[in-house]
Amino acid sequence: MELTKKEFEVLVYIERKNGEKISQRKLASGTGFSLGAVNKLLPALLERGLIDIPESKNVYITKEGLATLEPYRVKRAIFMAAGFGSRLVPITLNTPKALIRIHGKPMIETMLDAVVRAGIEEIYIVRGYLGEQFDILKHKYPTITFVENPDYKEANNISSAMKVKDLFGGAYVLDSDLYLQNPDLIRKYEYCASYVGVHKDRTDDWRLIMKNGRVTGMKVGGTDCYHMYDITYWTPEDGEKMAKFLPELYNSPGGKENYWDNVPLDVYNKEFYIEARECQEGDVIEIDTLTELQELDPVYKFN
Repeated sequence: MELTKKEFEVLVYIERKNGEKISQRKLASGTGFSLGAVNKLLPALLERGLIDIPESKNVYITKEGLATLEPYRVKRAIFMAAGFGSRLVPITLNTPKALIRIHGKPMIETMLDAVVRAGIEEIYIVRGYLGEQFDILKHKYPTITFVENPDYKEANNISSAMKVKDLFGGAYVLDSDLYLQNPDLIRKYEYCASYVGVHKDRTDDWRLIMKNGRVTGMKVGGTDCYHMYDITYWTPEDGEKMAKFLPELYNSPGGKENYWDNVPLDVYNKEFYIEARECQEGDVIEIDTLTELQELDPVYKFN
């Protein structure tokens, strides 16, 4: 039983809040849909037996609803963590960027905690620079599988993607140098390929190029746009495409200089259908410079 995107989002919200008393206004706010749309969707889901609203008015997802969501379940999470982080020197001289502590906690753990909270047990970390330091994560996250990338010095992060090219299907693929403050961005289910983005009046950083609701590329700088974050999801069908196109680009002249995002957002964009999944300012923080790190955690302000 296939779901429309709106049916999916409502059902996922109810599954996450299962058993709570959810007003239609709260459901509209939580999904970003209009109250009118929610008023139409709830009776339809109820009629199909996907939800139940007993006399208590609490909204539950049924076994049929869970079974309908199962094909959309996220299978794994992959973290790209091989790079050096040159713009955070001297901090990264002895510590991989992803393991830099912010308010006492390695930044990668903010995302790992969210992944575990969403019930995603299959976790991969592609490591390179000072890779052995990531071993400390195994104690708290025993399901982690480490993937070695000895090529991180000679190639861009497409080399990390090459090490896991057969694992993209049904996977979150995430940069490891993001400080996640809203764990709800990591979900148990996803509908289609997506990049997380926050709407900006103006950005001088990487942004998503949009056309008719579809992501058609990426570019540095722009106005009235989505600042892009590498919290991405790829369907099983997308995974097959990535397994094919990553080696094609990597082995092409100059291919090793690419980001892995150049596959779906540039060279082979027409082969993918990707949406922007909007988040709010502050939900996730990208730390590119020492100044940004110092602003987030004053402990790094040197005398």
